[in-house]
Amino acid sequence: MAKVILARRAALGLLPALAAPALAQSGDWPNRPVRYINPYPPGGPTDTLSRIYCARMSELTGQQFVVENRSGSGGNVGADAIAKSAPDGYTIGLGGVASHAIAPTLYRSLPFDPERDFTLVAGLWQLPNLLAVHLGVAAQSVPELIALLKAAPGQYSFGSAGSGTTLHLAGEMFRQLARVEMVHVPYRGSAPAQLDLVAGRISMMFDNIPGTLSLSRQGQVRPLAVTSAARSPVAPEIPALSEYLPGFDVVSWTCVCGPAGLPPAVVGRMSALTKQALETPALIRAYQDLGASPWWTGVEEIATYRTAQKERLAPLIRASGAKVD
Repeated sequence: MAKVILARRAALGLLPALAAPALAQSGDWPNRPVRYINPYPPGGPTDTLSRIYCARMSELTGQQFVVENRSGSGGNVGADAIAKSAPDGYTIGLGGVASHAIAPTLYRSLPFDPERDFTLVAGLWQLPNLLAVHLGVAAQSVPELIALLKAAPGQYSFGSAGSGTTLHLAGEMFRQLARVEMVHVPYRGSAPAQLDLVAGRISMMFDNIPGTLSLSRQGQVRPLAVTSAARSPVAPEIPALSEYLPGFDVVSWTCVCGPAGLPPAVVGRMSALTKQALETPALIRAYQDLGASPWWTGVEEIATYRTAQKERLAPLIRASGAKVD
């Protein structure tokens, strides 16, 4: 009898441990701190936007959302860390156009499968790109720039933050839709490209809106258009390229994601809390100050959007010649 009692006590002692996975699936997520992996270096817009989101999620849940920067290989190092984490909702991170829509075509091999190895939970933000030209370029508008490029094929250059980025692909879409020839000059990040644009070593640049918009407002470069389908609320005075080239739409978009197999109850609660966070007036203002627009989507919508983006960008990537081993 004593052995039976001891066995029962031992079994009861195991109950909290056995119940932990069930708790994680019951909709009370999170009941402990959450690790949020940002696949990009600290200090940039992506890092700042992520920390704003995580701070608001901490306020809403009473649990810490701790940002961990895991950069490398164009975001693939951090994406792989997310994919290989435990599917319990306590390691999540930033997904988006680079890892989930561009990487499958750009890279010959990946350590993860963008379709099978992730649970996409909700959209976070969209960030348009800005086409700006050196002050010495004799174009005050997009039509004038197109005419200039057609008159001198291959004589003008455009910079980007690197081959295969949305900035490069925006230039490729512009080249195709406008039927012009330009020389692509890839840089290792936006900062050195901005310096060369101001100095006139490149003719124009497609860049995420925050940095180049600041340069334009200082009178150092001339902004011509944003690459989103509509004008940006951050700079409504700047036209969208789609106003001249119908169908033009290339933006940097992100989402919160976790590994494949996240419990549906956790996904639902995470998505609902993300929606609540993105509707906070203070967060909206903070995002817009950085040129970004909060962009919540449902679980099914973000998966559909990712697939559509991959299919839309793949021909541009192939046409650009960008490929990474």
